Amino acid sequence: MIDESFHLTPLDVRRYEFGNALRGYDKARVDQFREQVADELERITRVNQELDGKAKSFHEQLRAYRERDKALNEALISAQELRAEIRDQADREGQLVLREARNEAERLLDQAHADIRRLQEQLEQLERLKRTYLTHLRSLAERQLAEVEAALDSPALPPSIAPRASVTAARMPEGDAVATEAAAVPRISGSWMDGAEPA
Repeated sequence: MIDESFHLTPLDVRRYEFGNALRGYDKARVDQFREQVADELERITRVNQELDGKAKSFHEQLRAYRERDKALNEALISAQELRAEIRDQADREGQLVLREARNEAERLLDQAHADIRRLQEQLEQLERLKRTYLTHLRSLAERQLAEVEAALDSPALPPSIAPRASVTAARMPEGDAVATEAAAVPRISGSWMDGAEPA
């Protein structure tokens, strides 16, 4: 069994003195062996110190690697959290833009419907005005035509002009008061107002 508290150094080996005994070991060979043991202990001690230094260096490197790994893990977690936040923010902004676009589209659609209704009302109003105007124009034309026919039937006109004016008025389309009047005026205008016969 090895005593853990026992430490033997090369110097201890070199200084150790063996006692003399009758018929003991050869002193030269013992000294030679003792020197070899001391050299080997020195070599083993150097190797052990080198290994201790390497172990310390490896422990330092391992500690640095662990700290670096911890920092990388923390950076990775932070990057993932940042990515999640950016994605959530982008989703919120996208939904906001989409909602605003829908609201704008609905507003434009409502405005277009209002414009269509307004134009339809204006068109209906124009149609009513057109019908009113045409009705008024027809009434005016009929009144003018009645006045022309009454004037043609009047005994104040020479008998030779009356038949021509009646024929001319009969050929005009109904409601065309301006054309009737324009056609009738040349036939009744002339020198007959002075008592002469029309040409």
